[in-house]
Amino acid sequence: MSAAPLRAGVIGFGWMGRVHAMAYARLHHHYPRLGRRVELVAVADDQPAARQDAAARFGDVRTCSDWRELVEAGDLDVVSVTAPNWLHRELGVAVAQAGKHLWIEKPVGLTADDARAVADAVGAAGVVGVVGFNYRHAPAVAQARRMILEGAVGTVTTGQVRFLTDYAASPNGVLTWRFQRRRGGNGVLGDLASHAVDLVRYLLGPAGEITDVVAETGQAVARRPLPDGVGSHYAVAGPSESVATGDVENPDWVLGVLRTAGGAVVGVEASRASVGHQNAYGFEVAGTRGRLAWDFRRPGELLVSGPETVNAPEVRVMAGPGHGDYGAFQPGAGIAIGYDDLKVIEASLLVSRICGSPRGAEAPTTADAVRSAEVLDAMDASAARRQWVPVATAGTALNALTTQGSSS
Repeated sequence: MSAAPLRAGVIGFGWMGRVHAMAYARLHHHYPRLGRRVELVAVADDQPAARQDAAARFGDVRTCSDWRELVEAGDLDVVSVTAPNWLHRELGVAVAQAGKHLWIEKPVGLTADDARAVADAVGAAGVVGVVGFNYRHAPAVAQARRMILEGAVGTVTTGQVRFLTDYAASPNGVLTWRFQRRRGGNGVLGDLASHAVDLVRYLLGPAGEITDVVAETGQAVARRPLPDGVGSHYAVAGPSESVATGDVENPDWVLGVLRTAGGAVVGVEASRASVGHQNAYGFEVAGTRGRLAWDFRRPGELLVSGPETVNAPEVRVMAGPGHGDYGAFQPGAGIAIGYDDLKVIEASLLVSRICGSPRGAEAPTTADAVRSAEVLDAMDASAARRQWVPVATAGTALNALTTQGSSS
């Protein structure tokens, strides 16, 4: 690699910030001919413990408590935004306006307007903006998309996408920002259903653009213990009859149906309070000549049926070289690839896009975040209005509902 390395900063050094930082560090090991290396230069976090952790893990990395100091630094080329959702719009816009490339986690704000503001800033600045829709990077998922687009399952008729987990299943789970409308937005929709919507669009290609939605949302736990200090969304308070509690303001679960431009109808279920499920993420896609299924907990396996249409066997295909980016990590099929590896793939697509490589076109961008957020807004509006909502009118519907709520 002869080009100067890209100098990176990370805003927010919780779990996801560490994942981004490690992806940068691992990048040149898996992609030695990518074009440019990435060097982690700076980390911003308002928690002293997080800054100490960054220094312990990455040596002489510069740390600061104010994200503005990092964004304004003249020695950075790219910035990761892994801060909480309510900060995405402000941070994403600021990074782009500072002329720095952006790697930002989904959902890119609380609404489609937030995501659009970031996408507009990225476009106006002429920088790259990549979004953390990481599940599409699993080699088995990439192979599923290829098979669907090549017609292996025939015309897609129906599908199911599920994102079920249990981090909010306990009634003693503390009331972090994720459960508040002004900071956590639409709850499980932005947290988990955003990935589901992205997978529909990715797997089906242009035919997977979502036109109309109907959805129902609800809460599994209406009130939660107030947090004692800073904690993650996995934090659980000890049992106590006297602990103070607060209201949960957004949905724990969503069940919806999506109509696509190609005519397929896809069911989406997402829950952060699903007892007995831990990161049970996956999909099934059914067509006139076959069926595909994938489960994140067995990420290297793709279940395939067809082209027989009656008594068709289900064949387990193991991801291997030639499936997505599998070959950048392992030499033969059946060797597991994990979550952190998907973020390394994502980082490689970010760098490819910055370098102008054709491969960079595969990266999920802020435009994808806008489209996902538009669908989520429509699902939120549908649940409130209890009717089908066209995706294009979701923003108007939500604005009307907000106005009605504030005047009553």
